[in-house]
Amino acid sequence: MESSSGGSNIPKIMVFRPTMEEFKDFAKYITYIESQGAHKAGIAKIIPPAEWKPRRNGYDDLEVTIPSPITQVVTGCQGLYQQYNIQKKGLTVKEFEKLANSERYKTPRHFDYEELERKYWKNITFVNPIYGADISGSLYDPDQDIWNINRLGTILDYVNGDYGIKIEGVNTAYLYFGMWKTTFPWHTEDMDLYSINYVHFGAPKSWYAIPPEHGRRLERLAAGKIFLIK
Repeated sequence: MESSSGGSNIPKIMVFRPTMEEFKDFAKYITYIESQGAHKAGIAKIIPPAEWKPRRNGYDDLEVTIPSPITQVVTGCQGLYQQYNIQKKGLTVKEFEKLANSERYKTPRHFDYEELERKYWKNITFVNPIYGADISGSLYDPDQDIWNINRLGTILDYVNGDYGIKIEGVNTAYLYFGMWKTTFPWHTEDMDLYSINYVHFGAPKSWYAIPPEHGRRLERLAAGKIFLIK
């Protein structure tokens, strides 16, 4: 486990590196990271052990269709933006990958993450990216029983199994295929549940998080900004 220390009372985002033995018991490990205060920052990062493979044969053979990709149009300035989505016709993951690596959409050259982040905010309203979001399904091997997002052994599994209640993206898995600048707006999760995300392959994904104890402050700030604009 790694964490930062300092005089600030803002919770730090914690990073965990479990052993395979620790990783095998999902519920026990979540209880452990909570005991360390990981939830106070609003987000925590868990790096799985190297020997854990959610998909043994890799991802070169993916035959997945993105049924409703969206073009993300962002307007605004000075840190306050609004996004609306334009639905496009379906395409395969291979076609999406080709688009993502094309001259129009590819990630710009950069020296480090900080420079890339600056370019993101500077260019957020230009060249609307395409996002493959909310695709029902999972890339996990069906027999992968360790940290399989489709069945984590939580109470949500029983809601589906015992009562036949399927809530898409809550007790079933969703897939997301992103490219440079695809964005999911700030939000709280359904019913304030935890959200668990695994980056299967590709470039790193970035999250911005607000500690839950400061959530109301963010909402007041946003409300004040909107009032000033009106």
